[in-house]
Amino acid sequence: MQLENLCCGILLDNKFVDRWQRNRKMTRSWEVQRVSREGSLSQAVLEQLERRITSGDVSVGSKLPTEGELCDAFGVSRTVIREAITHLKSLGLVETRRGVGTTVLRAKPVESRPAKHISPTTVEDILQVLELRLILEPEAANLAALRHDSSDRRTLESLHANFLAARATQSHSGAEDFAFHYAIVKAAHNPFFDRFYEPLSDSVIPRSKLLSTDIDTEATQRYLYLVHEEHARILEAILDRDGPGAREAMYQHLGRAQEMYAQYRA
Repeated sequence: MQLENLCCGILLDNKFVDRWQRNRKMTRSWEVQRVSREGSLSQAVLEQLERRITSGDVSVGSKLPTEGELCDAFGVSRTVIREAITHLKSLGLVETRRGVGTTVLRAKPVESRPAKHISPTTVEDILQVLELRLILEPEAANLAALRHDSSDRRTLESLHANFLAARATQSHSGAEDFAFHYAIVKAAHNPFFDRFYEPLSDSVIPRSKLLSTDIDTEATQRYLYLVHEEHARILEAILDRDGPGAREAMYQHLGRAQEMYAQYRA
C-alpha cells in the first residue's frame, strides 16, 4: 500500500512538473509588453497580438493563450482582452470556439470594411454624425445602466436579438441597429435625450448611407459580427448597472466606427 501511494505521488508530481514546464514554455513564447494606462488598452493589446500573428511569430493553426493568461501577460482585465480578440476576429485572423479556445486562422487580415469605396461627401456626413453621437450616446449608456427598469431590460435584450437575426439574413441591419441605440437613449429616462433622438431614424447609422453598388456583402457580414460583439458588451454593462463600463463600451464602439470610416478619406 505504501509503495502504491508512493508511485501515485510520483505520477502526480510528474504531471505537475509537466504542466509547469508547458506553462513556463508558453509564458516564454508569449512574452509581451505590459500596456500602459494611457490611451486605449484594447487597442494596445490588439496591436501587439496582431503584430505577433502577421509577423509569423504565431503560426496559423496554433492557439492563443487563454483569456486569463493574456490578462496576466498584459496586466489588463478580461474585458480588454475580449475587445482585442473581437477585433482580431473582425480581421479574420482568429476564431474562437467553446471548449477549444482561440485559434489563428490566417497571417494576413482580410477586409472587413462594409463598402469598397464611399463618396467624399458621404464620408464627411457619416463622420459628422458620429462626432455628434460620440458626445451624446456614451453618457446615455451610462445613465441607462443606472436608471433602466425591468421593461427596458426586456426591450434591450429583445432588440439585441433582433439585430442578430437580421444579420443572419444578410441584411445591413440598419433599422435594428438604430432601434437598439434608441432603446438605450430611452432607458436613460431623460426626456430631453429622448426628444433629441425621436426625430432621427436609421439614417444616423452609417451603413444606411451607402449605395448598394458600393457595398461589399462578405466584408459587411464580418463587420456586422464586430458590431454585434460590441453591442453585446454595451448591453452587458448596462444590465450589470455598470455606468462607467457602459459609457466606455459605447465610446469604444462609436470611436472604432469613426476611425474605420475616416480611412475612406484616403
